[in-house]
Amino acid sequence: MSSFRSEPILWIHVAGLATLPIFLFLCLLFLSIGEPLLPVWMEIFLVAAIGVFPLLWMQFRRPFYIFAILGVALKPENLTEQQRKILCLINTNLNRALALLAAILLVGVLWQIYQVAPRVANIVGFLPQWRSLSLLLAALAFLASNLFLQIPVSVARVLVTNDTEFAAIKPLPLEKIQQDFTIVGVRVNNILPQLFQSLIGRNTSSQPPLEQNSDEL
Repeated sequence: MSSFRSEPILWIHVAGLATLPIFLFLCLLFLSIGEPLLPVWMEIFLVAAIGVFPLLWMQFRRPFYIFAILGVALKPENLTEQQRKILCLINTNLNRALALLAAILLVGVLWQIYQVAPRVANIVGFLPQWRSLSLLLAALAFLASNLFLQIPVSVARVLVTNDTEFAAIKPLPLEKIQQDFTIVGVRVNNILPQLFQSLIGRNTSSQPPLEQNSDEL
């Protein structure tokens, strides 16, 4: 049986962390548009509220179902025993604490971004200087930033789990998956296998037959 760390979806979600700087940069650009309409603390609160609270509430109440990507989700009934064990590690108090810490960290980053925003206003000077719209776009960019931090943090907690601890976990019952997790996307029978099979087949076909080569020699 392969290690739970070889589960492809885990590494795909970890790789999503690479998009975090992109969304934070977009948030910076949107905050640099227009003159402030509200006091500093209120604008930061509005952006943080939209960007943090929905995801934090989700992670505390019904965590994101990680066997989903790009608008499709693996049907719960198709999960393997190992995958249902992974879900047990996602829905824990430790992960909730990590979600809270990640949110606090990003709010601190948001404060720094807000301070820097006026210095890059010249980059977006050609855009309409509509402050209300720019605040909304900044909040949505900040929401995406939180999403692409919260999920990798949850997955990282799984990856550092001790093998002995993982082996002792009982798989999450099928009926609990619907109750305990937020499943986003169209539900399908599989997400990744066809892609990996095609890659494996391509690599195999590209290798010269060993017997033929030995005969030619």
